[in-house]
Amino acid sequence: MNEILVIGGSRYFGRHLVTLLRDAGHEVTVLNRGSAAPPAGVGRLTADRGDERALRAALGARTFDAVVDQVCYTPEQAAVARRVFAGGRAGRYVMTSTMEVYDPATLLGDRPPVAPVSESYLDPARPGRGSGPAAEYAEGKRRAEAEFLGEPALPFVSVRSAHVLGGGPADFTGRLAHYVERIGAGLPVDVHEGAYATSFVHHREIAAFLAWAATGTFTGPVNAASHGALSVIDLAELVGDHLGRRPRYRRVPAGAEASPFSFDRPYALDNTRATDLGFAFGHTRDWLPGAIEATARHAGVGRGEAG
Repeated sequence: MNEILVIGGSRYFGRHLVTLLRDAGHEVTVLNRGSAAPPAGVGRLTADRGDERALRAALGARTFDAVVDQVCYTPEQAAVARRVFAGGRAGRYVMTSTMEVYDPATLLGDRPPVAPVSESYLDPARPGRGSGPAAEYAEGKRRAEAEFLGEPALPFVSVRSAHVLGGGPADFTGRLAHYVERIGAGLPVDVHEGAYATSFVHHREIAAFLAWAATGTFTGPVNAASHGALSVIDLAELVGDHLGRRPRYRRVPAGAEASPFSFDRPYALDNTRATDLGFAFGHTRDWLPGAIEATARHAGVGRGEAG
């Protein structure tokens, strides 16, 4: 049994992670600002994780075999965590990062990745570029990863997650619902000409992956993605197959705004490292139909319905 702290973990796949660890027999504690109570059998600490004094006060003298950080978005947050948990307070530190750290649209330089992209492609300290929420999110995650590699050091894992999808209420961002609703209503989907494939992972699969990473011994960056990258056309066709409707497309040029998961640049994930370390990923086409079905049911979109 391990003693594991989850920072965040109150919603979406974080809640799945907490219950997986609890049900596996670990002693689990959730730390957040008090926004949501943890599941039964899980401990709770309340603090703003970015406030070093408050974080130290909440932790007291406790130590953990592992910390899983679900809500680290900035280098400032990472610096606080590194100072607090280094020096033996955490046996390992797992940060939930993102595949967006590889996005060439948010990186300086002219080295577009050869997809699928492996962990070694990225130096987290590589300068970013661009403005707006997407660029700021990617740069924040990169700089947070780089901060954790500083001194004082602690055993660190960055889980670079693919796009997380679920179905129904689990479609947290509404991106899958975008396709279900538009295709169900016979509306066109905006896609880039020659859109590149991207990587996905089911919300329960990424929770299982984080639980596995928390109890492992490896360190460093690791990509987490189901087998089988899909282009936006592949995704729309799967939605259309389920709804019994042929998708309609509106082509947009490179650089223009398009529907979610339409990309005019490559950075689908190579999951070889995680697979070699022993994690068995599923295939996107095995779980995505169920997610589409749950999303369609939740949205009230039936087979063959026109808008």
